[in-house]
Order: sequence, then C-alpha cells, then structure tokens
Amino acid sequence: MSSSADAQFVEHASDKLPWSLWMRQIAAILRLEVKKNFLGRRAILIYLLALAPVLLMAAMAATAGGEISRHSGLAIIIFANIFEGFILRTVVFFGCAWIFMNLFRGEVVDKSLHYYFLAPVRREVLVTGKYLSGLLTSIFLFAGSTVGALFFFYLALGQSANSNYTFNGLGLGHSVSYISITVLACVGYGAVFLVVGLFFRNPMIPAIIIYGWEFINFLLPPVLKKISIIHYLRSLSPVPIPEGPYALIAEPTPAWLSVPGLLILTSLVIVIASLQIRRMEIKYGGE
Repeated sequence: MSSSADAQFVEHASDKLPWSLWMRQIAAILRLEVKKNFLGRRAILIYLLALAPVLLMAAMAATAGGEISRHSGLAIIIFANIFEGFILRTVVFFGCAWIFMNLFRGEVVDKSLHYYFLAPVRREVLVTGKYLSGLLTSIFLFAGSTVGALFFFYLALGQSANSNYTFNGLGLGHSVSYISITVLACVGYGAVFLVVGLFFRNPMIPAIIIYGWEFINFLLPPVLKKISIIHYLRSLSPVPIPEGPYALIAEPTPAWLSVPGLLILTSLVIVIASLQIRRMEIKYGGE
C-alpha cells in the first residue's frame, strides 16, 4: 500500500498551520506515543534493560557491602567503570536503539504508519512529537536506572562513608553528573537511532556498526574520536576512567563544548530525519 498522493495533499493542506496548532499537535502525538512506549508489547525489553544496573548494584550491596564500605575510594572508581561500561555503553545504547528505531520502523511493521500520514499533520511535526516521546521514555527509564544504581551504591558504602562522601566530599556533584550524562546520552543516541529507523529497512545492522564504532573509540586517532557520542560523554565523566595501554590519547572535550556539541548534533540529525520523512512512501508489501 502507498499513500504518497494522499500524504502530499495533507502536507499541502497543512503548510500554513499556525505555530500554536503545531504545538498542540506535537503534544497530542507525544501523549499517544508515550503511552505506546510504556505499555506496548515492545516495552518489556527496555524495562529489563533499565532494571539490570539496579539489580547489579543491589546484588553488589548485598554480597560485598562490607568490602565496598572499607574501600570506598576504590568503590568510587569501580562504580565509574560500571556506569561507563555497562550503563552507558550497553543499557542506554541498546535501550535507545530499541526505543527510537521502533518509533517509525515499528509502525511500518505493524502497518499503522499510514494513519499518521493521512492525518492533517506536517511530517516535521510528527518527527518532533515522536522524538520527544522517545526522549521522555528513555530519560525516565535510564536516568531512573542510574538513580537506582546510585542508591544501592550509597547503601553499600555504609552510613559513615556515605554521609562523608555525599555531603563533605564530591558525592552529590558526582551523582548529578552521572544523571546528567545519562540524559545527554539519551538525547544523542536517540536522535541517531531515530534516523537509522527511518533510513534502513533492517536497522539492526547499522546499529551494530555504530556500536562497533563507539566500542573502538579508544583506538581511534583524536580527530576520529570526536565523531562519536561516547567521546563527549566520557569527557563529562566526574571520575576519569583510563582507556587502557593501547588507547590513543586525546584531550577530553570541555563541558562548555561537549554539551552544545551534542545538542547541535541532535538538532542536525532531527533536521535530516525531517527531510527524509518528507520523501518517505509507505510500502507495506516488502515488510
């Protein structure tokens, strides 16, 4: 089935919609899509991913709480490694891949995208509403997952070390940084995977390629390191993690460049997605 003619008519009819109506349409799409993201049959995987770091830290607190309390300095470094290696590179990465690639690809598989294309809604408005729905879902789940992991980490430190680290040391600032980095990861990876879901019929292959690029980032020369999201996220880490003996050293990008850089990248990717969806035709037969 192809709805290109109907979609072009709808697109032309909505060319002069006022901004206030676009905002209401985005809000309506946002409410509908957030409900689908949380309650749809594809939501089970992201719940399991978001729960994994919490269960890991809870298990560590239950089985090694005494060791963590006695070696709090080492424990802080261990948590930083868990955050980067497990939460960022695995949970947030694959969680965002699943959420954002399915925003459009899932609709095509379910043969329901044409309902949006037949509605009097500009396609750029549709992209914005869907992206924001994925962003809210991912931030709620994965920032919440980071908060849960931090809770059990602090619990394992014990009351004395916990109070000292949190209020007299750098603990509170570290916690805010970890949560902020998680939010920025959702912003950046979400935009990338939204485009992947629009451009590729089988988005898992490019997702694996992107994962490989992010994974070998430590081996890349400094110029190529900057063509990745993980480089900017690592630059914001409150506890620097050595990249290993084989890494090519590059200066971390300062926060005043990292954060705007990620936001600019996200904006450009959303523009690309908006341009792509204007030319998109629905052909369910090949799915």
